[in-house]
Amino acid sequence: MKAIKHIPALILFIVGAVLLNYYLPSRDVVQIVGTEVKRIDIGKGAPFWDRADIGTNDEATRDVRFINAEFANGKTKVYRNEDTGWGFPPYFKFDSSDVTAQAQSLSKGEEQWVAVRHYGWRIRLFSIFPNATSIKKVSGPDVVLIPWFNIVFIGLLLLLWFTVWRSVRRWKAKRIDPTLDKMEESFEDAAREVGESVDKNSAKARGFWRKLFGSSKPSKFK
Repeated sequence: MKAIKHIPALILFIVGAVLLNYYLPSRDVVQIVGTEVKRIDIGKGAPFWDRADIGTNDEATRDVRFINAEFANGKTKVYRNEDTGWGFPPYFKFDSSDVTAQAQSLSKGEEQWVAVRHYGWRIRLFSIFPNATSIKKVSGPDVVLIPWFNIVFIGLLLLLWFTVWRSVRRWKAKRIDPTLDKMEESFEDAAREVGESVDKNSAKARGFWRKLFGSSKPSKFK
């Protein structure tokens, strides 16, 4: 019963972790080797694509900008370069054209390393690409980049979770526990009236409600 009670919380945690992993910004230190534009057929409501440039028609078939990059170990990675506009995720990116121009300029320099800020995943099997949001020059491939935004954001989420969890526990202690106490007292009175003792099976049945609501109080029946 205890394990079943924790399943919804575990599912919620997994879903939250996946969403954070996808939407929070990451940075890759790479060399830009080129850019290109491809004509892509994008289904309506496709989750791994954003939108066309702000001010243009958002058609199902449209041009999408891509940035090709290479890591220090020789591995490659391709980023899409799309506006997010005012929608979700709230990166408020309106300058995909400028990002392409910057990438083209940086691709001409020899040994020029950059940090590509992006969100999303690169899954080759399904042609899913992370969306590059900005590009900045760095000193080299060994530069250390601390994800301050992610640290602060996750810290605030944990603080919010702790506040809600503590409020729920206080609410249970104030509202749920007294109700369960009254229910147990009613069971005791009923048992006395019929002259029967409370056996273990009936105690388990009554303890079900405490386990369901996660009461911090132990049951009176053992």
